[in-house]
Amino acid sequence: MADTLLPPPPAHAPKAEWRAWAREVRAGLPDLSAEISAHLAAFLGERGVRCVLAYRALPGEPDVAALAGSFELLTTRARFRPEPRLTLHPWHTATEPSRFGALQPPADAPRVALDTVDAVLLPALAFDCRGVRLGYGGGFYDRLLPGFRGLTVGVVGEALVVDALPSEAHDLRIGFLATETGVRSVQP
Repeated sequence: MADTLLPPPPAHAPKAEWRAWAREVRAGLPDLSAEISAHLAAFLGERGVRCVLAYRALPGEPDVAALAGSFELLTTRARFRPEPRLTLHPWHTATEPSRFGALQPPADAPRVALDTVDAVLLPALAFDCRGVRLGYGGGFYDRLLPGFRGLTVGVVGEALVVDALPSEAHDLRIGFLATETGVRSVQP
C-alpha cells in the first residue's frame, strides 16, 4: 500500500467519505496508464487470455486502451431501463459520450455475451487488499459479474489500494489487482 499525503478515512467510515478521499488522492496522481497497461499485457498474455472486457477510462482512471492491439477488447454500455445494467459490445463501437463522460457504444451496437469473456478489467475509485472494490455507487459491475468464472482484475494506482474498505454482501470482490507496481492476487 502506498502512503499518501491525505490519510484514508477509518475503515468504518461511510462509502461517501471514502469516495471523496479517493477522488482527492486520484487527482494528485500522475498518469499511470502506460505502466499499468504493460503489466496487464504481460499478466493476461501469460494466462492465455484472448477476450477482455475492459472499460473506457473516465478522467483520472488508468487508460487500458493500449491493450487493444494485443487482445480482443470489449467494453460496456450502461442501460437504465427496465433496470440498471451493463451490456457488452466490441471495443471499437464506443463512439459516443456516456452520461458519465466516457465513450460508450451506441444503443444499437452489436452485443456480445459475457460467457465469451476470459478476463474483466474493473475500474474503481479504490480497492482494498482483500479485493473489495469501491466503485462509483451504481452497482453495475456488482449486478453483471456474480456468476462470472474468468479472471477479475481491479485496475487502480497503488496509492488507492488500502488495507480495508467498507463493504456489503453484494459488493463484488476481485481476484487480482493491477497497479503501476505490477499485478498481484488478493487475499480474501
